[in-house]
Amino acid sequence: MRAWKSYGLAFILILGFAGWFLTGVLVRGGKGPVEGEKSIVSALEGEDGGPLSSVVEGSGLAKEVEHAETAADPSLSIADRNAATTKDAGPARSVRTKTFSVQPMPLIATLRGHTAAKAIVTAVAKTSDTVVSVSVKEGQIVKENDLICTLDNGTRQASVNQAKAAVAQADAALVKARTDLKTNESLRAKDLASANSGEGFITAVSAAEANYEAATAGLDNAMAEFARTEIRATVPGVIQRPLAEVGDTLSMGGACASIVQLDPMVFVGAVPQSRIDLAKLGLEADIKTINGAVAHGKVTYIAVSSDPATRSFGVEIEFENAAGTIKDGLTAEATVNLGTIPAHLLPQSIMTLDSDGNLGVQSVEEGKVVFYPITILQDTREGVWVSGLPLKTDLIVLGQEYVTAGQSVDAKNAE
Repeated sequence: MRAWKSYGLAFILILGFAGWFLTGVLVRGGKGPVEGEKSIVSALEGEDGGPLSSVVEGSGLAKEVEHAETAADPSLSIADRNAATTKDAGPARSVRTKTFSVQPMPLIATLRGHTAAKAIVTAVAKTSDTVVSVSVKEGQIVKENDLICTLDNGTRQASVNQAKAAVAQADAALVKARTDLKTNESLRAKDLASANSGEGFITAVSAAEANYEAATAGLDNAMAEFARTEIRATVPGVIQRPLAEVGDTLSMGGACASIVQLDPMVFVGAVPQSRIDLAKLGLEADIKTINGAVAHGKVTYIAVSSDPATRSFGVEIEFENAAGTIKDGLTAEATVNLGTIPAHLLPQSIMTLDSDGNLGVQSVEEGKVVFYPITILQDTREGVWVSGLPLKTDLIVLGQEYVTAGQSVDAKNAE
């Protein structure tokens, strides 16, 4: 009884192994018997077969394994596999193209810096005395020659009056001297006066003229000294502290107020040394401040020596600010137009990589694909500016990922 149990258990195990291995072979890979290899069932029962073979064949588990003659090389890219498949059989792959021509690409340099007043001028006293009135207040906009402060005139008015009197006296003396000379000339013409009597009158006229000129100069000096008591704006701008107060004593050169000149203003930035050769005076620039104010100006100054810390060159861009909306010291950005260079404007979607990993685009020439490596010059919202292409070329805009250089294609214009 035990023997029958052993035989039965062995038979069940054999059936289990047969179902598990199916028609596998005694080699790695489980691809079936090839090159004289044997299956598990034939190895157990021999070439003539046996009951196990009959059971397996009756169950329909035994099947012939079909082997592919060739397999795709896993090292090939998708485009290479498709190209190989297309080359072996089937019609040329269809792609869509679009014509791209060279265009002038704006060469733009973006500079970061800040706004600055064209000038900060101090309204100073040109004479010494006490401030008797201040005609402006901090933040007030003034024009050129507007009154800022007034000093005590002291005896200056009296000096002006005295100088005017001296001029009047000198003028009367000059009139008298000229009248006497004319009278003498009349008498000499009638032989009523000696011929040499006119020399004294001529000398008197010359002296009177000199006295008149001296008196006039004295009046001018007195009036100029009187005018110095009024301190006026020499440039238009905005009043800024320090601002003098009534009662302050100002000596010659003392500050009455500071005037910030906001029109025109300048943008102060720096050009990197890599682009200093492109910087030119007169280049146009658009300026935008951190608070959104915009202006348009021109480059008016380029430094001839670099900053030792940054190795960049200082630059100033002057712009109009008639309304005074742009303040001094705002962080700003300037976009300078350096001119144009020839380039192609392409959509990013048509760029691809070749088998060596080079970035480029593919065109169709005489029915075949040609790969052009490109260099990206500038990335914009409108597309990518690139160099390295012919002046005019038909680039693949659809299907470029499924073809490779040298492959014949059926190209149709996408438009």
